[in-house]
Amino acid sequence: MKTDQLVRALVADRAASAAPLRRTLAGALAAGLLVTLPIFALEFGPRVDLGAALATWRFDLKLALVLLAFAAAFGACMALSRPLSSAAWRRLAWTALAAAVAALAIELAIAPRQSWGTRLIGTNAFVCLTTIPLFAAAPLAVLLWAMRRTAPRSPTLAGAAAGLLAAAAGAAVYAFHCFDDSPLFVLTWYPLAAIPVVAVGAGAGRHLLRW
Repeated sequence: MKTDQLVRALVADRAASAAPLRRTLAGALAAGLLVTLPIFALEFGPRVDLGAALATWRFDLKLALVLLAFAAAFGACMALSRPLSSAAWRRLAWTALAAAVAALAIELAIAPRQSWGTRLIGTNAFVCLTTIPLFAAAPLAVLLWAMRRTAPRSPTLAGAAAGLLAAAAGAAVYAFHCFDDSPLFVLTWYPLAAIPVVAVGAGAGRHLLRW
């Protein structure tokens, strides 16, 4: 088979394989969260003022930002798990980035300047840096195991995408425990907490996802 024929065959197969891959990744995430959620429930638990927090725009915005990041990471993981990746996931990534910039601009506009430092540091930055990777560990392991059946063009990038998706899932769980809702805190410490998970995913993917 010539190279151009192989490429056309792969492109034709991509649409047919999208649904099974989506189910595979979703199932892997669900399996990983079955490990994470009991740890969350037993050792952390939701914040005591969760009901009141749900009525505040900062907490709702925090959840929206995390879920946008999760959607973009899921799209990236799907795209980069294939030999021919689509760039459609980048639209979600740009949407998430635009929402983050807008949230930061709103916070800086309405919060008193003297409170910026306090909002940035928050009350539990160290807990954030350690807990998100903890919550992401099981989802990342199951995702990498499930993705061994895929054929990514770049195993390293596919592993990094799996790390980003696992970190976003971990952040979504952690957000219900975290008392710091300011976009200044969320957009600083949540991405920093995701970095080691992405790095581990990239390193593991380089070896585990080769084909």
